[in-house]
Amino acid sequence: MTLAPRDAKGALYHIALRKSDVARIAFLPGDPGRVPLIAERLQKPRLIASHRGYVTYSGFLGSEKVMVTSTGIGGPSVAIAIEELARLGVEVMIRIGTCGGIQSAAKVGTLIIADSAVRLDGTTYLYVMKGYPAAATPEIVMALKEAAAKLHKKALVGTTASTDSFYVGQGRPGYGGYHPSHVSSLMKDLQQARVLCFEMESSTLFTLGRIFGLKTGALFAVIGNDVTNDFRIGAGIPDAIEVALASVACFKKHGV
Repeated sequence: MTLAPRDAKGALYHIALRKSDVARIAFLPGDPGRVPLIAERLQKPRLIASHRGYVTYSGFLGSEKVMVTSTGIGGPSVAIAIEELARLGVEVMIRIGTCGGIQSAAKVGTLIIADSAVRLDGTTYLYVMKGYPAAATPEIVMALKEAAAKLHKKALVGTTASTDSFYVGQGRPGYGGYHPSHVSSLMKDLQQARVLCFEMESSTLFTLGRIFGLKTGALFAVIGNDVTNDFRIGAGIPDAIEVALASVACFKKHGV
């Protein structure tokens, strides 16, 4: 069994990075197209890898070297990124993503800082038992909250629901109207439980981060709201990027 596949240059197979490439802090957007949007806000940004959808830039926030790596969509894809980044020495991982709000307060264009996630994925159950919590690192949550407040960006804080299915797994009918009974009340149940939104990666990030001893957080721009039936591509993403990057300046205060 090949335990950690590497290419001919010694880089880990999926993310195509070596230990000398990485920083302590990694920002993890899902969309590869979002990586250069984040990187352009860094000092001395540099593309260092692009392989199988995992696009990575490095750069600096002041004197702190950071990196940005896309993770793709869903738990399996983000788990590969987490596994390989952790093996190379990354200690802090913050997801900069998008989500669909399921509460009226989660308006399109606002931000959500996730402190926890409902594990509606399949990936984490291959790592740990059902009752294990998916929780962000409290110090990262506090740093994100502080950064949002300093920048005067409205941010809700609470629980997300992470699924492995954009359509049926988030309560939408599938192709041809397929809508099995076990998901017919999913959204209503989550709304009653005060879950703020749907997305597809954070439960994996939080669960694996806690198991591996990493510091993790997640910040989303709300681009759709299932209560108001509003949808706007790109809404809030610049704000999410700005807050996530600004949180690094708050890390020392919170012991990160």
